[in-house]
Amino acid sequence: MSSFLDAVFFRANYNTSIVCLGTAMLGAAAGAIGSFILLRQRSLASDAAGHATLPGLAAAFIIMALINGDGRWMPGLMLGAASTSALGLCCIHLMASRTRLHQDTAIAAVLSVFFGLGVVMLTVVQSLGTGRPAGLNSYLLGSAAGMLRHEAEIITLLALATGFAIIMLRRPLTLFCFDSQHASLSGIPIRMLDLALSGLLLALVVTSLKVVGLVLSVALCIIPAVAARFWTNRVKTMVLVSAGLGAGGCHVGAALSSTAHSLPTGAVITLCLFVLFLISMLIAPTNGMTATWLRQRRYQQQVQLRQGLLTLERQEPIYNNTTLCLLRKAGWLRPNGVITAAGKLAAHNARRDENLWALYRRLHPDAAHVQQPHLQSLRQCLPAEDFLKLEQHYQLANTEKNHLALCQVSG
Repeated sequence: MSSFLDAVFFRANYNTSIVCLGTAMLGAAAGAIGSFILLRQRSLASDAAGHATLPGLAAAFIIMALINGDGRWMPGLMLGAASTSALGLCCIHLMASRTRLHQDTAIAAVLSVFFGLGVVMLTVVQSLGTGRPAGLNSYLLGSAAGMLRHEAEIITLLALATGFAIIMLRRPLTLFCFDSQHASLSGIPIRMLDLALSGLLLALVVTSLKVVGLVLSVALCIIPAVAARFWTNRVKTMVLVSAGLGAGGCHVGAALSSTAHSLPTGAVITLCLFVLFLISMLIAPTNGMTATWLRQRRYQQQVQLRQGLLTLERQEPIYNNTTLCLLRKAGWLRPNGVITAAGKLAAHNARRDENLWALYRRLHPDAAHVQQPHLQSLRQCLPAEDFLKLEQHYQLANTEKNHLALCQVSG
């Protein structure tokens, strides 16, 4: 436990500290780019890009092993992984744009074919008998414990570069993800931006191979973004929250994996990110399950109060116990069921507001806020001048109605 806390608070040795720091930066960059990938509805593209790195890894290992007898040079492996991953993303784009196949079908085809080819090539690597292939399997599920110092430094630098690129492109990416046509009319080169987004995803997947592995690289991109979606409805805030969640989950997961050498880093980081996702889903104040349930419950109570007040105004009995309890709690109904003075005023105002809403809907059937049922006063939804005119119209209509009723009675 003490070694885990030392790794979390950067009190461990330099190698462990740089591994945890680089993993946290990688998680922050992944969370940020994952937000745009999620908004662009390309969540599975990161999974296909991760699986498509396997044949490139194996091919790079074979080439380096045949040239110098050692195929575990990390920059060479990353270059090979990037080449086949880029090829896989290009195949997805071409199949989705030039054929009748949908994007999900293209992703499934590329993912399965490239991963199957990679597994076959890994079998070939194991039969070569050269190049020290023993550590190559760590790229499947990640391994922070066996990461060397220079590998951690390379990952840190690549994560910083990716994060800087995301910061520079955040505004056009936001517009591109929500409205590509408007972005094109605004002079933004959407083709280049689409390539840049794919390039950032590619760089992130390749950088994360040593940490989380190619199998779980999709979790590093998507889980923080999905968790951040529960906290906010603004893109800027979502990117920041996603980056923070990604950094926190990756840092804790890397610290656990570094202190417990038998645990695969990618799986541990994925579980840590899932815990953050579960917490966000439950307690997030914007779109979390608890907040959503409370809003629905509050809305139901408002509906019951409004219906109760309208029933009291019509002098009809109320049989719903929940409505009776809410009216008593608001001070509009006495325990013996007799309406209070405040209740009479509230019931009168509720009936008047319903009549105003009905009049406004009749006069403005195409207004935007007419389409939704409102429980608040119309005064809160309209400018003061418009509400005054509507109130005058309502009073005039009531005067004419009362005059007509009086004439009918006298006649």
